[in-house]
Amino acid sequence: MGRIDPESLGPLKDKVIYINRVAKVVKGGRRFSFSALVVVGDENGHIGYGKGKAVEVPEAIRKAVEHAKRSLVKVPVVDGTIPHQINGVYGAGKVVISPGRPGTGLIAGGPVRAIMEVAGVKNIVAKSLGSRNPFNTVRATLNGLLKLKDSDSVQKRTGKSEEEQQGAANENA
Repeated sequence: MGRIDPESLGPLKDKVIYINRVAKVVKGGRRFSFSALVVVGDENGHIGYGKGKAVEVPEAIRKAVEHAKRSLVKVPVVDGTIPHQINGVYGAGKVVISPGRPGTGLIAGGPVRAIMEVAGVKNIVAKSLGSRNPFNTVRATLNGLLKLKDSDSVQKRTGKSEEEQQGAANENA
């Protein structure tokens, strides 16, 4: 998959997920800096995440946004939800994401909710399991979202129409 140019997209919305104060111990004492975790998206299926670290919080956020713009990926969003259920795993963090019917809303917590908001997903049910580390939860969520397949890509790959795929799935069940 090719790199997505952030300039070609519409206005990108960014959301700060987590800010952490980190310390480096040196001879004279401790040096404090801040790390920031940010997700950006165009609310149309393009999302990216980034980490930034600096002495000041605004500078750390700016660096994280720049990094996130460089790591944009496209995920399929169909009628405000995802095409099918997925599981994402990264380290000890696991995320289970299920599509929701219209009117369900965003039933997700913390980092998963922020990612879905900037991706433009309106109806979803998600559960984060295992790690409470926001960095791992973001990576697990993106890992799952990148596994999503929309019906067009499956149709191109298999050469079968959507009705034929449904029929084959019903026979196997």
